[in-house]
Amino acid sequence: MIIITGAAGFIGSNLTGYLNAQGIKNIILVDLFGNELKNRNLNHKQFLEKIHRDEFFQWLDQHHQEVKFIFHLGARTNTAEFDISVFERLNLGYSRKMWSACSKYEIPLIYASSAATYGSGEFGYLDDHALIKDLKPLNPYGDSKNDFDKWALDQPVSPPFWAGLKFFNVYGPNEYHKDRMASVVLHAFHQISKTGSMKLFRSHKEGIPDGGQSRDFIYVKDVVQVIYWLFLSRAGSGIYNLGTGKARTFLDLARSTFNAMDLEPAIEYIDTPSDIRNKYQYFTEARMEKLHKAGYNREFHSLEQGINDYVRNYLTENKYY
Repeated sequence: MIIITGAAGFIGSNLTGYLNAQGIKNIILVDLFGNELKNRNLNHKQFLEKIHRDEFFQWLDQHHQEVKFIFHLGARTNTAEFDISVFERLNLGYSRKMWSACSKYEIPLIYASSAATYGSGEFGYLDDHALIKDLKPLNPYGDSKNDFDKWALDQPVSPPFWAGLKFFNVYGPNEYHKDRMASVVLHAFHQISKTGSMKLFRSHKEGIPDGGQSRDFIYVKDVVQVIYWLFLSRAGSGIYNLGTGKARTFLDLARSTFNAMDLEPAIEYIDTPSDIRNKYQYFTEARMEKLHKAGYNREFHSLEQGINDYVRNYLTENKYY
C-alpha cells in the first residue's frame, strides 16, 4: 500500500490521479475530508480507503507492514496565517511524527517542503544542505517548513529513503478550493473572465519594470512526474528544489493567460499594498542542478505550454484532473 497525506488537496489529488494512470490503485488517502469543494478533487480517483488525519498514526501502527511508501503532502499552507501554534502542530509536529514513524518502520518517505524557506533570497536558491540553517523565511509558514528541514537533517536515524521537495510556484488543475492561496494563473483567469482585464502590481524597486517581478512557476503535472520518478528511482536521499529553473515575469503569465483564453491582453497596474511592500519578493528561481545530477532529465512545461493546457482543458470547462 501507498499513503498520500493531504490527498484531497491540490498536489495530493494530482498525485493520486497520476498514480492511478500508472496502474497504481492500492492507495490510502489521508486528509480531513470535511471540505466538499476540496473533496471533488477525488472524484473518479481509485483508492483503497480514506483515513482521517488525526487517526492516521494509530492506523499506521496496526498496518505498517503493508505500507511500502508514504507521500507526506498534507500541511497548513496559508502564508497569511500568523498563529505560530497552528504551524507547530500541523506542519512541524505532524511531520516530525511522520519521520519518526517512517524511520521506525523503515518506510520510504517523500515530504513537501517549500520555496518559502528561501525568504527574500538573500542566500540564493541553491538546495545545498549546508545553507539551510542560514535561511530566513518571511512568514511562519516558511519558518515551519525550514524548521522541519533543519530538524530532519539533524536526525541520527532516518527512513531508508527520503526526499524533501522545495516546491516553487505550483499552478494547475484541482486548486479551485484554495481561495486566496490559489495560483496567480487561477486568479488571472477569474479576473479576466469577470472584467476583461488583469491587474498587476507596479514595481517599487529600481531597475525592475511594472510587471517585471518574476517567479519560478511550475505546472503541477511536472511536479507529480518528478515525485513519481523519485518514488521509482530513489536516486539519493536529501532535500531538492522543485521548480523549472527558469524565472518568468508576471507580465509573461498575464499575457499567456489572455492568449490561452483567445483574448487580446488588457493589463492595468496598481500599487503593491503597503503592508506587504517591504516583504514582497521580486525574484525566485530554483537551482535545479541537484535533481538533474541525480538523474532526472525530463523537460518541464514552459509557462506558455502549462497555462495553455490548464486554461483550455480545465479552467474553461471547470474540469478536474
